[in-house]
Amino acid sequence: MAPLPESRTDPDGSALIRVLTYNIRSMRDDTDALARVITGCDPDVVLIQEAPRFFRWRKKLARLARAANLVILTGGGTAAGPAILCSLRATVERTEDVLLPLTPGEHRRGFATAVVRFGGARVGVLSCHLSLREDERYEQSGMLLDRLAGLGVDHAIAGGDLNEAPGGRTFDRLAEGLQDCRATAPWGGEHTWTRTTPHRRIDAIFATKGIEVLGCGVPSALPGVTEADLLRATDHLPVLAALRVPAA
Repeated sequence: MAPLPESRTDPDGSALIRVLTYNIRSMRDDTDALARVITGCDPDVVLIQEAPRFFRWRKKLARLARAANLVILTGGGTAAGPAILCSLRATVERTEDVLLPLTPGEHRRGFATAVVRFGGARVGVLSCHLSLREDERYEQSGMLLDRLAGLGVDHAIAGGDLNEAPGGRTFDRLAEGLQDCRATAPWGGEHTWTRTTPHRRIDAIFATKGIEVLGCGVPSALPGVTEADLLRATDHLPVLAALRVPAA
C-alpha cells in the first residue's frame, strides 16, 4: 500500500491535512489500543462517533485525546456522541454542537461541528452518527447537508458512522452533493464493519468539491497501526483521508 502524504502547508497557503473518522464505542474496549491506532494515523482532525456521553465523559474523552497527542475541539455528551479532536496545528475559529430532533424510542442524535484553519486554508468539519432507522437517517442526511452549507465556508468535510453502505439512499444522497472520499481516491481497506457478514462500508468521509482527495480508506496496513490493535480498539474500523484544502 502506497503511503499517504504527510500533513503540510504549501507556499500558496493551501494545507494538506489528514482526517480520521472513528466510531469508538464509548471507549468500552481496549483504550490503549484505540490510542495507538489514532496516533499511528497521525491525524490533524479526528471525527469521533460514540464518544463517552455519561458519567465523567469529559474526563474520559480528555484522557483519549491526551494519549493520542491531540486536544478536544468540541462534542461528546453535548452532541449526543459525535466529537471532534484535533492537533495543535489547527487554529480554531468557532465550534457548535447540534442536537437533532428526537424520535420517541430512538437514541438522541447530534452533530459536532467546527470551523478551523490550517495555514491559509479555512475548512468546516462535522462529525455525525446517523440513525439506524432508514427514514430518520435520510432526514438526518438532509440536515447534515444544510448544516455544512450553513457553516459559511467554501470548503467542508463531514465524516461518521452512517449506518448505511453505498447504494443506500442516504449514502447516495450525501455522495451526490459531496465527494465520497473513498470512491474518489481509494487507498487502504474498504469495509469498516467486519463483525458480521456481509462486511460493509458504513463509515465514510465526505468533502466538498473544491477539496482534493489524495487517498482514503481503512488504514489496515499503515505503519504503526496493527491488526491486533484494530480488533481490540472498538467494533468499527477507522477511515483515514489525506485531503488538500485550498487557501481561503
